[in-house]
Amino acid sequence: MRAVQITEFGGPEVLNVSEVEEPKPGDGQVLIHVDRAGINYADTHQVENSYLQRATLPMIPGGEVVGRTEDGRRVVALVGSGGYAEKAVAHAAYAFDLPDEVSDGDALAIVLQGTTAWHLLKTSTHLQAGESVLVHAGAGGVGSLAIQLAKRWGAGRVIATASSDEKRQKTLELGADVAIDGNPEGLKDRIIEANGGKPIDIVLEMVGGPTFDESFDALGRFGRLVTFGSASRENAKPIETSRLMKGSKSVIGFWLADCFTTPSLLADPVAELLDLTAKGELKPLVGGEYGMSEVAKAHLDLRERRSVGKLVLDPSR
Repeated sequence: MRAVQITEFGGPEVLNVSEVEEPKPGDGQVLIHVDRAGINYADTHQVENSYLQRATLPMIPGGEVVGRTEDGRRVVALVGSGGYAEKAVAHAAYAFDLPDEVSDGDALAIVLQGTTAWHLLKTSTHLQAGESVLVHAGAGGVGSLAIQLAKRWGAGRVIATASSDEKRQKTLELGADVAIDGNPEGLKDRIIEANGGKPIDIVLEMVGGPTFDESFDALGRFGRLVTFGSASRENAKPIETSRLMKGSKSVIGFWLADCFTTPSLLADPVAELLDLTAKGELKPLVGGEYGMSEVAKAHLDLRERRSVGKLVLDPSR
């Protein structure tokens, strides 16, 4: 079968389409004929071996797929790796039946970015009605869904950052109250100004480096910052415990992989989000579809911040 297999770590240039052996499902697993696979920013880290979990070679990237099982079920599945291929294997507990009303692209956005946004707001930061929320990269896969969910769950004010006027306009269309430039220089002051002169209650942060630092400095009393990525590939400055104590602030980490040991931590959010999407009450943002032969361009577009929403890979071309 055709798959994107890497045999050395690096940038987009190491992504090559190859002929490889078909995967074989083990006990408790299902084989999926892939119609579409999801492309994530985390994949760019995995390909260069800079992600939280070290990779081994050779490797087929891709953490989620939509397709048909051998018995004809249409499912969206979290596969961990191996998704950039014509066939993939998933544990049965992480292959979810899809309503006809949910498109392939929407399903791929929901199963990874949607569940991440769900947990950031509910599990990690415990969003309360009336609280202000800052969503970094608001036009991205997680951010575009987090904006909608925060408004749905009663956030008092949702502020989004984005890197261009076009992306900032998109966040406003998704429901953000204010959209600001995400450039870290002077970011703290822009956040507070966008929040009516008040420090922020909750920050969803996945950039790292000075963006993290400025965002933390914008937190108010009992404010919570949850970090779930490092798109800048820079580390934030160390935070002294006294800075956490003053203002009773919290810094929280989140990694979706930590939910895999408890199937309900994924199944419950997926069911809720798919239902909302099927009813038209949640609108995932699908930003583009790439053929398998265009995978290097997809990764470059992600790294250069040229994309919006969820990116999708078509293994048939």
